Amino acid sequence: MPNIVLFSGSSHHDLSQKVADRLGLELGKVITKKFSNQETCVEIGESVRGEDVYIVQSGCGEINDNLMELLIMINACKIASSSRVTAVIPCFPYARQDKKDKSRAPISAKLVANMLSVAGADHIITMDLHASQIQVRAKLLGSRKTFLSGKTASSCLQMLEEPNGRTL
Repeated sequence: MPNIVLFSGSSHHDLSQKVADRLGLELGKVITKKFSNQETCVEIGESVRGEDVYIVQSGCGEINDNLMELLIMINACKIASSSRVTAVIPCFPYARQDKKDKSRAPISAKLVANMLSVAGADHIITMDLHASQIQVRAKLLGSRKTFLSGKTASSCLQMLEEPNGRTL
C-alpha cells in the first residue's frame, strides 16, 4: 500500500499544516519560485514514486497564479511516478462560471476541471461548490477520474476515511 504524501501550495500553508497535524503527517518538501518573467516554477523536493499524493491549494487570492501552481505541482508529481494525485481545493477556481448564460460565454469551471485532469489529477476534493452542474460536467473527464465534493470540513474528512479507520 502506498504511503501518503501531503503537499501544500502557497495559497494557504496554514490550512495545509493543520491538515498535516491532524493526520500526523509532515508536509512534503516543495520549492516554489517565480522566474524573472513571473512564470511559476515548482520543484518537488522528495521522491513521490509509487506514493499517494494529496496537494492542498485553494482557488482564492491570486486565483490564476494559485491555479497554475497547482497544475504544475500535479504534473510534477505525475511525472515523478506517483501512484495517485488528489487535488484538495477548498475554494474551486472559476466555480461561478459553471454554465453558459450568454452566447459565446465560456464554461470556465469545466475548463478548470479539464485542466486538472490533463495535468494528471486522479481525484479532486472541493467544498461548497457554487452549483451542482460542476460535478456533472466534471464526470466528462473520463471514467478513471473522480470528482468529489463536500459541504463542510467534517464531511470532507469523512470522505477521506479509509476502511481500516485511518483518516485520509
